[in-house]
Amino acid sequence: MEILHSKIYGEERTEMPLLVFHGLFGMLDNWGSFGKEFGALMPTHLIDLRNHGRSFHSDSMSHDDLANDILHYMQFHNIEKANLLGHSLGGKAVMQFAINFPEKVHKLIVVDISPKAYPPHHQGIIKALQSVDFEAVQTRQDVEKVLENYIHEKSVIQFLMKNLYWTDDKKLAWRFNLKTLAEKYTEFVSKAIRFGIFSGPTMFVAGANSNYILPQDEFLIKQQFPNSKIIKIANAGHWVHADNPADFNAAVRDFLLS
Repeated sequence: MEILHSKIYGEERTEMPLLVFHGLFGMLDNWGSFGKEFGALMPTHLIDLRNHGRSFHSDSMSHDDLANDILHYMQFHNIEKANLLGHSLGGKAVMQFAINFPEKVHKLIVVDISPKAYPPHHQGIIKALQSVDFEAVQTRQDVEKVLENYIHEKSVIQFLMKNLYWTDDKKLAWRFNLKTLAEKYTEFVSKAIRFGIFSGPTMFVAGANSNYILPQDEFLIKQQFPNSKIIKIANAGHWVHADNPADFNAAVRDFLLS
């Protein structure tokens, strides 16, 4: 059984741990400053999802796969119960985990995603990533030029470029498993979380400038997470934690420590 790769802050602390999961094409490094800050309050595990970062690659990528990975991670680290936080795809992972294994979750934080099915909306990014020919590119700048042909937001390009690394044979490559993420895309984005109820304390955090959690999603959220509240973070889009870290971190801290 393969165990997800992680970086742990505040490991020596005795409080209830917090497990943090990034979104699609992300990696635990995206949460570094958050991890440092929260590691001073509680053991904080920043974790790479399967097919991302330094975690294992697999041909399978369902919500249940992601939930089972969390279970195996907790068993491996002897964690009976934890607080869970997930952003976007990581949010889907922690929602499914909380429904499948409610006794393992103390408090749940879901960042800018709802339990519903989403229409496919990353096709442009996937096409851009697939267009990089690693036999032909020699520098990070070469990769950036290819991405610029397809993606016009500089911040998105910079976010994706964080996944580049040099292989042992001195070639650039993506850390994520692009093949599986492209093939199984509809399985984890265009499918809703399997129906079930988690009645523990839950907070959904939406970016005020994001349209991932809409007013009409509130009914579905309340149906599956009856003990939940939805809060909005001002001056933030989908990457809430990066756009307004001060307000985001304060909201998470208040919820976990209350």
